[in-house]
Amino acid sequence: MASQFLRGPRFPSRSFKARRPVTMPAFERPPLPGQVVDAVLRFHDEAQDQGAGRTLLRLSDRRLHDAEVEAALGDLTSRAAGVAILWNEHESQIIRVLEAA
Repeated sequence: MASQFLRGPRFPSRSFKARRPVTMPAFERPPLPGQVVDAVLRFHDEAQDQGAGRTLLRLSDRRLHDAEVEAALGDLTSRAAGVAILWNEHESQIIRVLEAA
């Protein structure tokens, strides 16, 4: 019985060029220092209840310019303005640290 399948190359005789994966330029920002997270936890003055025992903690603009907060953060004060921490009240631990782009 004759074979129905052709033997030979699977691709046409023209040269086959493999495509390179598309890489998107990543937004490169250094990781958030622990000093910023610590300052938001210690000095936060905005707490928004998110339900189910979760609270969103932030520093207000007024609080960011207090002397003790500026002393704790130094040059990182502007970066702390965009940080919020989702806090679990029941477990007393951080659920997630959010940073604005």
